[in-house]
Amino acid sequence: MTAITADIQARMTSSWREDCPAGLDRLTYIELTHWNYEGEAVTGELIVAADHATDIVSVFSRLFDDGYQIQRMELVDAFDSDDNLSMAANNTSAFNCREVAWSPGVWSRHAFGLAIDINPLVNPYVSATRLLPPEGAEYLDRTIDAPGLIGPNDVIVQAFADIGWRWGGFWNSAKDYQHFDCC
Repeated sequence: MTAITADIQARMTSSWREDCPAGLDRLTYIELTHWNYEGEAVTGELIVAADHATDIVSVFSRLFDDGYQIQRMELVDAFDSDDNLSMAANNTSAFNCREVAWSPGVWSRHAFGLAIDINPLVNPYVSATRLLPPEGAEYLDRTIDAPGLIGPNDVIVQAFADIGWRWGGFWNSAKDYQHFDCC
């Protein structure tokens, strides 16, 4: 875990700007070892709220120990902070200074570093009228066996619950199977 240094800030070309609700001093950069879809231990990176960084590291350590697979974990800036591109690439990401989708003027929990989207292609957002990413249609069947697919009884849901974070798969109307947030 490290504070946002000048080098890291220089990489945040599209995810952070001066009007973001979370200042850089409230964010932390973390590198996390995880299992990719090829079964290799690789290092990924996230930016999260500094006050929650230790808990997030503990969650991902638990997931690593359990063998949970994450296809990729890059800063959303690798996708010009475009959620649709990041989701379609199955990129696990956290901080992104953006509004709630379809709610102009309302900051997303991602804008505070208080939300993480995990394997979003295989864990899409689903409502009566939307599927995001659209490439995730084959994963609407939540009973299939696919790497990184999140179910209600999985260790990932419990690991986040243990630190007080909620899973979007438990939402009542829309389901955001990729999404964990807190506070």
